[in-house]
Amino acid sequence: MAFINLKKKEVQAKIVYYGPGRGGKTTNLEHIHKTFRDRISSEMVAIKTHGDRTLFFDFLPFDIGQIKGYDVRLQIYTVPGQVKYDATRRLVLRGVDGLVFVADSMQLRREKNMVSLKNAEDNLKLYKKDIHKIPLVLQYNKRDLGEQGIPVLTVDELEKDLNSDLQVPYFEASALIGENVVETLKKIISLTMASLSKELE
Repeated sequence: MAFINLKKKEVQAKIVYYGPGRGGKTTNLEHIHKTFRDRISSEMVAIKTHGDRTLFFDFLPFDIGQIKGYDVRLQIYTVPGQVKYDATRRLVLRGVDGLVFVADSMQLRREKNMVSLKNAEDNLKLYKKDIHKIPLVLQYNKRDLGEQGIPVLTVDELEKDLNSDLQVPYFEASALIGENVVETLKKIISLTMASLSKELE
């Protein structure tokens, strides 16, 4: 649940980017930080974990207007991708209001995508949150690798593996070149805002 400051009439919402190691979560945040630098008052905080390019968390608040007379501030985090950092992932998920699952389109990462999504579902349950009810967007990242001759999963395969049960919005993306990164963010913000609006009623 978002943090509501009645005195300041402010809602602080938390969006978490989740997914397998080296799938592109950090690259998403770096692109967002670069694109919206004028709307971000803080530096991106990054604590490196040993052996994982994914960072401990990235912290990225920016103002996005009002709902029901409350100012909304967003905090955007990534979780470390490697399984050994599961305790950290659980910690970062605490109080999450919206989730972006960044899947790796490479064929050899197929199993890791499915394991990571199941892990997200299990960790959400610890906070009595249902993956079917939380605002959620899937991003099929690294679509550009197909053009380089690297075997990638088809969108149909990714949909079957990850979205046949959830039925949530998805975007084909390349975080490296910035394709559909902002679109993914805008979608999760709009879903999260709609959800918070209901909670504030």
